[in-house]
Amino acid sequence: MRILVTGFDPFEHEPINPSWEAVRRLPDQVADAEIVKVQIPTSFARSPEFVRDAIVEHDPDVIVSVGQAGGRFGVNPERVAINLDDGRIADNDGYQPIDTPIRADGPPAYFSTLPVKAMVTAIRGAGIAAAVSNTAGTYVCNHIMYQILYMIDREFPGKRGGFIHVPYIAQQVADKPNLPSLSLDDLATALTAAMAAIVEYRDKPDEHSVGGATH
Repeated sequence: MRILVTGFDPFEHEPINPSWEAVRRLPDQVADAEIVKVQIPTSFARSPEFVRDAIVEHDPDVIVSVGQAGGRFGVNPERVAINLDDGRIADNDGYQPIDTPIRADGPPAYFSTLPVKAMVTAIRGAGIAAAVSNTAGTYVCNHIMYQILYMIDREFPGKRGGFIHVPYIAQQVADKPNLPSLSLDDLATALTAAMAAIVEYRDKPDEHSVGGATH
């Protein structure tokens, strides 16, 4: 089994992106799965090209993209991606789409095909806060999650894919009082636990547990 895991390069206004820093700290093997790590640009236009090239090159069974969600308290496997770009800020190319469909011929949304609830259980079992998230936002993170699932649907049937959001790390909140953070070691541990859950649940449905939210 092979899992392709991607993390984003830093935003122009931040010197580090915890998604890539955590991804590159993943072991090369989790359970019996080979882990392939690839950095992708924080770009609406270019990130799908990087992921597609990596899929073609490495032929993974599973594609997992990881991104930063500053302000969140824990690690969040995402349940759904919507077919909409609405950038609160411009991406690293200076592009800021407003109310733009990601794929004109795509469905309104795609659900993750990863065992998101089992992943949460595994991350919590490693002692790190985690919860299923029901919104990946409308920025590049949601964009790449939707694009991955669209590519699987249209080009790469039989593969699975999804997205994980991670919070800030400590050095990012030194000038941001009262915002939560985790250490890079914790993020790497959480992602490793999530990969192990993906391997464990490759041939069975996700665990049946509470993962909803009231708001």
